[in-house]
Amino acid sequence: MSDFFQTGAIATLHRLGRTDLPRLERELIQFSQETPIALVLPCHVREIGTKALRGIIRELKSVPYLKQIIVGIDGATRLRDWQKARRCFRQLPQKPVLLWNDGPRMLALFKKLDEAEIFPGPSGKGRNVWTCFGYVLASEQARMVAMHDCDISTYNRELLARLCYPVANPALGFDFCKGYYARVTDRLNGRVMRLLLTPLIRALKSIVGPHPYLVYMDTFRYPLAGEIALDVDLVRRLRIPHDWALEVGTLSEVMRNCAPRAICQSELCEIYEHKHQELSIRDPDRGLNKMAIDIARSFFHRMAAEGIKLDAGLFDTLLSAYSRQAEDTLRFYGADAALNGLNYPRHVEETAVTVFVRSISIAAKAFQEDPLWSPRISNWNRVESALPTFLDELREAVRMDNE
Repeated sequence: MSDFFQTGAIATLHRLGRTDLPRLERELIQFSQETPIALVLPCHVREIGTKALRGIIRELKSVPYLKQIIVGIDGATRLRDWQKARRCFRQLPQKPVLLWNDGPRMLALFKKLDEAEIFPGPSGKGRNVWTCFGYVLASEQARMVAMHDCDISTYNRELLARLCYPVANPALGFDFCKGYYARVTDRLNGRVMRLLLTPLIRALKSIVGPHPYLVYMDTFRYPLAGEIALDVDLVRRLRIPHDWALEVGTLSEVMRNCAPRAICQSELCEIYEHKHQELSIRDPDRGLNKMAIDIARSFFHRMAAEGIKLDAGLFDTLLSAYSRQAEDTLRFYGADAALNGLNYPRHVEETAVTVFVRSISIAAKAFQEDPLWSPRISNWNRVESALPTFLDELREAVRMDNE
């Protein structure tokens, strides 16, 4: 059972005991009459046929309150890959719509955006999510959108219901919900969250003070979670990052576009497990090393946008402050693991911290060399202003790909 502690800047909605799923789904059916719900699933073609995705599809078959399901398919460079993806999702009774992101029609649309100087980013989860959100707007069927990944091996309907409920329920007044959960098996998982993000935020707070942005980010229990739900009007305004900073960059955009009282985080499930990325000790362009660089660089850009001065002296201090915070964090998690009888590979954890120190240093250097660089894709309001017919063209391209 979870605690019921409120962490500060936003509302935290806890999982207090066993969830009454039938009650949640009955109420969601009622709410969906006024607030139709779309589910976005960013999916890579290599996830088609996996045990995790089969389990997700099996659970989604019984979800009664979804108006539409939009699946963005990345990596399907061959027609047979696209057809395989269509066969996989065809079994869902909600008749999902698939976006062939590597198909000729979608590639032509991405080229059109480039020509209008609206760069949608390289192929990846960020562009996938952004394009799916665009289709939600183009189809005009939903008033809110939920999103989660396709590699969750412990997926169940409770997760989706607890994610959608805070935004769907009009009495609660939330426009955005972030999911959270404990990443625990026989050991503590979520290394980037535990050993990079939280120590980095707290090191920055120790240097620049309790800036509202840092307090806001430190309030989230798991800011790297891939599960969000949001009002469709917010979808129009968000600038989604196209790199590994998708999750923290989205939270930054939400802060910029939402009142704190309209933001919440919801505990989704008791157990959560998905695929793990390698640390990639020596290669800064792969794995958790690359993720850490993108996340740290995103933080620095956002802090600069908030008016915080970032110079060489601050970055030198930050590396020392982060190392100290991370050392304390290692001790805390070691004690937590010991109390709960979990495996705690201290050397592996310390190796990760060493890698993350280098990641922060690389990110700081990149920021100083190009402080105006940004991975954020233009929001859909700008796209509609620059290319008034683009959403209609997107809707037609998707229709033809799905025929």
